[in-house]
Amino acid sequence: MSAVSTVTSGLFAALRLARGRPDGVVLVSGDHQTIIRSFWAIGLSLPAVIVRMLMSWAVDGMPKEPLHSAGREVIVFVLGWLVFVEVTHRLAPMIGKAERWGRYIVLWNWCNVVEGVLVIVGGIPGTLGAPAVIDQACELITLGWALWLEWYATRLAFGVGTLTAIWLVVLDQSIGIFLASLAIALTS
Repeated sequence: MSAVSTVTSGLFAALRLARGRPDGVVLVSGDHQTIIRSFWAIGLSLPAVIVRMLMSWAVDGMPKEPLHSAGREVIVFVLGWLVFVEVTHRLAPMIGKAERWGRYIVLWNWCNVVEGVLVIVGGIPGTLGAPAVIDQACELITLGWALWLEWYATRLAFGVGTLTAIWLVVLDQSIGIFLASLAIALTS
């Protein structure tokens, strides 16, 4: 499979999962080459991180050191991504899913691209000055959809139950929150 077709099939699989189509899981493989190429999702997700940050600045005001703040945001984002990958790689054998980890992480990587877009879409009304109730409803719906997508992809690709999938989503979010809090504490 070529690099372009790997990216295309990964994004297509994530979009199918985002629409609740379980067949999205079978559109990617878990072989070594596909796993490696799926990390291009980090680069494809970075624009969403930057846009989310700019939207936040538009609403809350520009920080004193915008380049420092942006750099910290990108480092925390990439580090959180890679830490979760490593943690799940180590957890997979413990929960008896080592053989499914490859496909899982490929789908998890590509679903992150879709989740980033969902978060951006949810933040648009607030950035444009929509009333708080509309802003909050849009953010809640799209954030819920993004979390549901991660949960759904985890259940299907990893072949785990509802509670294990919830636990993995919470683990992912906790890693990001912890790293962001640590970065802020260290730079304050």
